Amino acid sequence: MGNEGDQQGGQARVVTRFFPVSAALRPYASTIYSLEVDAPPGVRVEDHLHPEWANLRFIDGEAPLAAIGDAVPVPVPPFVVAGPTSHATRFAAGAMRAWGIGILPMGWARLFAVPAEELADRFCDGRRHPAFAAIAPLADALAGIDDFAAAARLIDKHFAALLYEAPEDDGAVLAAYRALVDDEWVSVAELAAALDLSVRSVERLCHRAFGFAPKLLLRRQRFLRSLARFILDPSMAWVDALDHRYYDQSQFTHDFHRFMGMSPRAYAALPKPILAAAARARAAAAGEAVQGLHKPGA
Repeated sequence: MGNEGDQQGGQARVVTRFFPVSAALRPYASTIYSLEVDAPPGVRVEDHLHPEWANLRFIDGEAPLAAIGDAVPVPVPPFVVAGPTSHATRFAAGAMRAWGIGILPMGWARLFAVPAEELADRFCDGRRHPAFAAIAPLADALAGIDDFAAAARLIDKHFAALLYEAPEDDGAVLAAYRALVDDEWVSVAELAAALDLSVRSVERLCHRAFGFAPKLLLRRQRFLRSLARFILDPSMAWVDALDHRYYDQSQFTHDFHRFMGMSPRAYAALPKPILAAAARARAAAAGEAVQGLHKPGA
């Protein structure tokens, strides 16, 4: 059984569950998870999802509404593929249940024949995109399962089987990912030196495997390290949550507007009917409150 988070959101009850992936999947996926929303007709719970790596989700019930950044919210397809994000995702969920798996950059590079930058800050219908055709049978199989642990095992088994026919790992992607989740590097030049690559090569690698330029990725990781501390302990002052790579609080506030579309104060005041409990459950299951900080092979 995975770690569970349970929270009341007004008239709705929200339950999140996180399940560790098998050893074979650890370099490629962060966690398998479920979300269950019990809400009366016409009632939706709203929340903001921070920037993260890619996710594949399988939804049964009322279609959530979602938008990345300042896009207009639209209904989410039953099998949705969300690429890596650099903006918050706003969503509103009614009565539904969903299963998902977080895909790390190594997993994206090995399993999907599409550059990450093509789906960066976007989501698509997994049934309509040819890169995800091998996942469609899993979406069908999950529709008839009521046991969350059984669903997690099925997801794990399906993705582990895909590895057998996938190309070999790209060692440069793994090295770059290890460097990105390490807080030692603060500039693209330092990152390139650590990888023994040219700056231009690092740029191409990051766009292909991670979805964004390396400068933005380094900035995003610094922001997520700060946000994760606050999510786990909302009683702390923002200045106490700041990553040591920030020069001052104004720099952090600028980043907050860039990545979340609002000020730290506005975010702190928002209800978090899904993400608050989910972050604690995720930290217990995977060691990190947010997927973007997940260590390779953790």
